[in-house]
Amino acid sequence: MMDRTARPLVIVAAFAGSLLVGLVLMLWALGGLRNVAAPAAIGGPFQLTDQAGQIVTEKNMQGRPTLIFFGFTHCPDVCPTSLFEISEVLRAMGEDADRVNAYFISVDPERDTTAAMKDYLSSFDPHLKGLTGSPDQVAKVTSKYRVYARKVPLKDGDYTMDHTALIYLMDRDGKFVAPFNLKRTPEEAAADLKRYL
Repeated sequence: MMDRTARPLVIVAAFAGSLLVGLVLMLWALGGLRNVAAPAAIGGPFQLTDQAGQIVTEKNMQGRPTLIFFGFTHCPDVCPTSLFEISEVLRAMGEDADRVNAYFISVDPERDTTAAMKDYLSSFDPHLKGLTGSPDQVAKVTSKYRVYARKVPLKDGDYTMDHTALIYLMDRDGKFVAPFNLKRTPEEAAADLKRYL
């Protein structure tokens, strides 16, 4: 059994450790550690279905840069905001938007059917593809992309999802480049994305 005086130290150490990991990830995401830390192995084989009922795999990413955002259709704020911002970047790309993949991958396969994804994405840029699948297929892709997703029960018996809210930029070979920064004008983000065409 743990000594009473040691328990607070363990809690503080655990908190400090998690804070350090978060700080390192944030610095890397902002470019401060690009030359120090190699990116983690992010991505890999998957098979999901888009809102039109078409099968999409990692092979569909070949030859084009890809933006990937993980979320869910019942998301109250982060998801619609991010999808709107991605839509604005695609609009700013003009005809070059046809040369980019933009995927919204569900972390809530129970509710996010292909029909639900089609209805939800009708409010955003038509280049955006909503990908969903069985719980097992979704679990595999979230694991390969190191996405955190957890069901959170609500008082009324419903639930929401806690999830990673990064936009992943993958290169023409389907390899992870970096988190894609949307906190700039759509034109600046579009110019950055065009570098990967």
